[in-house]
Amino acid sequence: MKGLELSRDFYEQHGKPMLENDFPELLPFIATGLFGSGSECFGYDDGISQDHDFEPGFCILLPGEDVIDRKTAFQLERAYAKLPKNFGGFPRSVLQPVGGARHGVLRTAEVFQDKTGTPDGELTPKEWLSLPESALSEAVNGEIFFDGYGEVSRIREKLSYYPDDIRMKKLAGNLLLMAQAGQYNYTRCIRHGETAAAQMAAFEFVKSAMSVIFLLNKKYQPYYKWSFHALRDLPKLSLLAELFEYLIVTDNETEQAEEKYNVIEGIAADIIDELMDQELTKANCGDLEKHAYSVNDMITDANIRNLHILAGI
Repeated sequence: MKGLELSRDFYEQHGKPMLENDFPELLPFIATGLFGSGSECFGYDDGISQDHDFEPGFCILLPGEDVIDRKTAFQLERAYAKLPKNFGGFPRSVLQPVGGARHGVLRTAEVFQDKTGTPDGELTPKEWLSLPESALSEAVNGEIFFDGYGEVSRIREKLSYYPDDIRMKKLAGNLLLMAQAGQYNYTRCIRHGETAAAQMAAFEFVKSAMSVIFLLNKKYQPYYKWSFHALRDLPKLSLLAELFEYLIVTDNETEQAEEKYNVIEGIAADIIDELMDQELTKANCGDLEKHAYSVNDMITDANIRNLHILAGI
């Protein structure tokens, strides 16, 4: 059973009845669900994932103390702690009195402040550009089971994806890094006899190319250990995952290096085709650097456009 399914079933069978029977007056002000850190919140968990931080649990999200005070929050936490200690063949972890980091009774503002640096989903352009993408992905993943107040859903909607100009800035920066690492530095390192440096160039190319593909799909890229899993599920350019693996697991001897450079150029061509299909570039060539600057030139907000092209990296 997947962790999110386990969480939802536990809530429906035990959490929801507890809230409806014991705290009906609070239902208009709370939200329940599961999102945040952990492979189960993305749906990427498997049998191996169950060796830590895997349990039947969910979050009860509260507004500020002006709406639900500390005493009531503590009563909720005690009620949550009294729910069955085992469910679906899995034990629940022991929570501290004020709630666990991932499950239990939590303040909405504190959860989003921890993930994004803002309690309400309002971000400045500088914050959008500097926040780790994996943190944003954790703020909007998983599932909300119930939202009586609507606050959690409204915040998640604000954070659902980058504003267009922020997306373009990040796209431009990653395209430039792709060009530098793959189309330029990889072969130079090979000619210098620096095969280890060439492999680092291949890594940097793949890292930036993956970022570009997520941006082209308008999906946040999760924490690196789940990036390939997420990439394979994307509707656009997901088939490049196999070529990325080839680039980072093979060596850089002469014949291999030549083939890898051809693969790099093929990936670049596929990405340029998608840029043109989405009308994100006016350049008409195979040089990723020219496309990077073309994408940057199409940013509407002059303040964002005039920032260094790598401002979003």
